[in-house]
Amino acid sequence: MRMLRQLHFYTFGLLRRLYEYVLSWAHKRYASAALFVLAFIESSFFPIPPDVLQIALSVSRPKRAFFYASVALVGSVLGAIFGYIIGMFFYETVGKGIIAGLGYEAYFAEAGALYNQYAVLAVLIAAISPIPYKVFTIAAGVFQISLLPFIGASVVGRGARFFTEAALIYFFGPRIQVFIDRYFNALAILAALLLVGGFVLVRYLA
Repeated sequence: MRMLRQLHFYTFGLLRRLYEYVLSWAHKRYASAALFVLAFIESSFFPIPPDVLQIALSVSRPKRAFFYASVALVGSVLGAIFGYIIGMFFYETVGKGIIAGLGYEAYFAEAGALYNQYAVLAVLIAAISPIPYKVFTIAAGVFQISLLPFIGASVVGRGARFFTEAALIYFFGPRIQVFIDRYFNALAILAALLLVGGFVLVRYLA
């Protein structure tokens, strides 16, 4: 029984199969709706980031790249609110299982520490960076972060991430996909640092 409790979403290559399945949605007629749903559930409990499908769709139709970014943004922010609700009202019954099932206990502990020190700024960093966003949305509810600043940080952070990807594909075309895939984590961390640095600078100058 103990061994069974330690099994999580990455066991037996399940995550890889899910990734390939999500990519197959790019060729479906309901691709835009699928992107919205993926962005929504990824912000609260699903392990595959919406960037995977957003980039695939944008590469196939670069002129609609900003539309796909908008779909991903709306779905992601609504999903973040759903994750917040899970954390605030259903953590013991649902949230704990999500965190354990994804193997994110260590991330959750770090999220709690960041919220205690930086509050909403932690949401902004997580929204842009490769850090599992669902951990922060659920933790935001658990630690009772103010809802409106939480939503604002989600909009700014997720918007910066999705629209940067859209802009790269729109202006540089399909050839940029390899670059994004290879350096996604580094780009996301750099964007987070620049955005947070900008906020700190504005606050300092003010």
